[in-house]
Amino acid sequence: MNDFATPFAINLVLALATAVVWVLIAFVVGRLLKRHAVIDVFWGAGFLVIYVESLWFSAWRSRDCLHPWFAQTFTAGHARWLLVVMLALWSLRLSGHLAVRQRGGPEDPRYLHIMRGAKGRNETLFALSHIYLLQAVLMWFISIPLQYIAFAPRFSGPWVVLGLALMLIGLIFEATGDEQLRRFVANESNRGETMNKGLWRYTRHPNYFGDSVLWWGIFVVAAATSWGALTLLSPLLMTRLLTSISGKPLLENKLRKTRAGYEQYVATTSSFFPWPPKRP
Repeated sequence: MNDFATPFAINLVLALATAVVWVLIAFVVGRLLKRHAVIDVFWGAGFLVIYVESLWFSAWRSRDCLHPWFAQTFTAGHARWLLVVMLALWSLRLSGHLAVRQRGGPEDPRYLHIMRGAKGRNETLFALSHIYLLQAVLMWFISIPLQYIAFAPRFSGPWVVLGLALMLIGLIFEATGDEQLRRFVANESNRGETMNKGLWRYTRHPNYFGDSVLWWGIFVVAAATSWGALTLLSPLLMTRLLTSISGKPLLENKLRKTRAGYEQYVATTSSFFPWPPKRP
């Protein structure tokens, strides 16, 4: 246990430092672009950066072992590499999607709302602490299952397969929802209208739901190890952020003011979990 616990504990510090450096890069880019919403582009990719750092440190610590993890069987070594692929597909797609969506647009109203809290204080330091460093801590904490997976000595095969399957389902659900919305918004005839087709007919936030499913899949992979179930707070926090804090509530407050028929859409469509719509 000590052979696992010690490097994992050290990596908790290294992963936090990695997250801080990553958001500081985002901070510099945000200053250049005069847009704090750039942190959203860095958010998804940040988890991939932290996981790669954790894998590197884990491989470096185990290089002198008789059977290093990167030379083990599917459920140990290869599972970590499959997770790299899945995480890269999710994070890079999300970051790319948000970068394209933000290009040429105004600042996100969420960050305008946050910056109102500066109230005469140094806005640069306020943004650094309340937007960037806060997200670094959240990114670090939510990524703990990924960090754990990088160091766990053994995996249970069926749970690994189930977790990877959930990740794939979440990725497809989120990507499909984003693409359907992109096409809807790109059509000039839909300007000011509410998107209620495709996956959006069954849930008001298919992208958030898919994101949540993916993180529960990561947790299931982590739970396939000896102590991985202790990382339960990670997917719970991510789901809480999406449904009750920075995701759904803020977005819906905006859409109620800008989309025709949104109140009726709210009354007939599931708020998060996909479900057949109710009668008006």
